[in-house]
This record gives sequence, structure tokens and C-alpha cells, in this order.
Amino acid sequence: MAPAGRSLHTSCMSLIGAPETTTTAPLPATLRLGAVHLTVSDVDRAVGWYQHALGLRIHERGPTTAELGDGEEVVVVLHEDPEARPAGRHAGLYHYALLYPSREELARAAVRLAATQTPIQGASDHGTHEAIYLPDADGNGIELAWDRDRAEWPQGLGYDGGPAALDIESLLGTVTGEEPTQHVGTGLRMGHVHLHVGSIERALHFYRDALGFEEQANLGSAAFVSAGGYHHHLGINVWQGEGVDGPPPHTPGLLRWTVQLPTAAEVADLRGRIEAAGGSVEQADAGFEVRDPWGTALRVVSTAATGLHASASVVTEKPSPYLKQLSRHFAHKLEVRFDDRRSVLPFRFGHAELTAGDGELRIDAFAQTRADLDRVCSVVGSHLERFGRRDELTVGWEAASR
Repeated sequence: MAPAGRSLHTSCMSLIGAPETTTTAPLPATLRLGAVHLTVSDVDRAVGWYQHALGLRIHERGPTTAELGDGEEVVVVLHEDPEARPAGRHAGLYHYALLYPSREELARAAVRLAATQTPIQGASDHGTHEAIYLPDADGNGIELAWDRDRAEWPQGLGYDGGPAALDIESLLGTVTGEEPTQHVGTGLRMGHVHLHVGSIERALHFYRDALGFEEQANLGSAAFVSAGGYHHHLGINVWQGEGVDGPPPHTPGLLRWTVQLPTAAEVADLRGRIEAAGGSVEQADAGFEVRDPWGTALRVVSTAATGLHASASVVTEKPSPYLKQLSRHFAHKLEVRFDDRRSVLPFRFGHAELTAGDGELRIDAFAQTRADLDRVCSVVGSHLERFGRRDELTVGWEAASR
């Protein structure tokens, strides 16, 4: 979204033709976002800024690249281009949002910004979430955000009334007396991406009609789309001007952003839909890459291929009945797909794939972080053991691997 006080002002070719009304299968509610990849002019300076201002940790460091995150999950990948210089008006990154797991963690981020005298551009309360806005050392826009519980979200997700000013005093009051911490706490992840585009209509045709994001709001000069009823995984706006082109070479900004779907089958299905609509995709590690009409790259990968994995083999004479019992139980709240032999249980924090074999029920659990993987294993394992108490079923998980 835009910071409070940011007004919403009411020659590119789409990769998938002219806009038209289409019926597209929505993206799964369990979609999550992965790391953003950014172009910076000096990777040493950029790493120093992210460590100093935001407390991010280095996950991996190369001569011209750096992967940064909370120590568990990479959220930002920096790529050095010494020739990178700010350009004029163009499509591309407006900001990306780092989503904190609690209001207290967002408050600690605010305390760190004050302690390091890091300038900010604004602070807003959007009803669904609270946000602080600032640029990094290369001018890449960042939003630091915390989501309220969905039950507290306003009707219409707050888009009709616009943002209010953030109550900084209330936010900081959640960590009164605490000293600034050196590093960000665990649980940080990518919340959303907001892009400048040259046309709202063309952008919606690509991201909504071709990819399957669901439209949450269209304000004329900006629109917001998501999966699973989230306030927005992607924002788009024409605040740089209608008809702007993509960024010229050697421009700081967004190299690509990442969407994670639970399974490889879902990634393949989305790729097939894009190709059937006339889109051009490129093979990439663990998935594929596609570009919007302004050249912004989106990589789609599966958590099964990129995340952590644990497995369990449960010995039982009734593998298929237990698979179906577990699947029907979770189908009351989740979009569970299953038959007699296979099932996928999609949680917001990861997923489990169940396979009924001869005399065993195999469970494969996947998640992006160890904490989330432990949660998947605990939820699935405890339910199965409860259902199989008479048969004395036990679920023993093998060590997680990536």
C-alpha cells in the first residue's frame, strides 16, 4: 500500500496479448512469497546498511552477491552492478514489504531505526496492518509491516477509507524499556511486493487473469491482488505515469521476486496455464520464470523443492483408511485434495503429502523454516496418532533436510 498522506491519483506490449475477460483458477490460499532479488551499486555498502539499519543477518556472501534474512529464511538477495545509477520514471519496484511476526518485533525495528538515525519516508495504519516506509542505500523502497489477526481486519480490507497515520507511541509502548537489539528476531518473511506499472488494466490482465491472483481492490490508479483473501500479495500503481516503460539497464531496483506454491504439481499447472494463454516462460531452478509486460521477472517455485523436508513411514494394515480419515478431518477447513492413495494437506505454514502403500502410510512434510516444519510434523503426527490410538500407531519423523 501507499504511506499515509500519499495521494492516489486517479508503450508496452503484454506477454499475453490484449486484456480480455477470462476465468482463471485462483492461486492456492497457501501461496507465500519468497525472497526479492535487488540490484545495488555497491554490495558492501548495501550489506552494511541492511545490517546496521534493519539488523538482518548474512546467510551467504559472495564477491558481488549477498543473501540476507533472519537467520532462518532468506528474504533479500543483493546483486552488485557497479554501473547502477538511479533513472527517471519507469516501471519496476515501488517497495517490498518485510513482514514481522508480531507487533513487538515491528516496534523493535522502529527502535533500531531511531537508534541508528535511519531516515524514514512515512508510517501508516492500514487497518489490516501497520507499516513503516523507508529506502535502502540505493533508494529501493522498503515497507516494514505487521499484520493484525484476520478477524480484526476492517470490512473491505480498508481500501475504501485509505490509511491512517501510525500510532507510533502505541507501537513503541509494546517494548518500553528495551534496548535496541543487534539482530532481527526470527519469523521475518516477505509480506508483499508493490510495483510501478504502465497500465493497471494490462497489469491486472497479467497478474489476475493469467496468473490467478484475486483482485481485492481497484482504485483506478492502483490495484491490489492476492491469494486466499490476504489484503495483498501484490500492489500495482501508475504513479510514475501511464505508459511508462520498464527500467533501463544498470538501474537499481528489482531483479525478480518470488512466489512459492506448495507442490511441484501446482507449479507445473500454473506454468501450463501461462503457456496456454500465450505467455513465454523460462525454466529456472525448482520452477520457472515469467516476466510481466514491463519486464519485471517473477520466479515461481515449490516449497517441496526449495524448503525443508521431513518424512515418516507409519506401519499399518490400513494405510488408505487412515489417509482418508486424516484428509476428511482437515478438509473441513483446508482445500485438501485426496483419493484412496494420495493426499495433500495444505496449511498456511507448510504442507504434508500422504501416500498409502503396501502396509505403510508415508508422510512427507515440507515447510520453508524449521519452526514451520516442526509445526507441520506436530499437527499431522498428533492427529494421526489420535485417530490410530486403538492400533497403537506411532509417527517417527526422520531428520529434516533441504
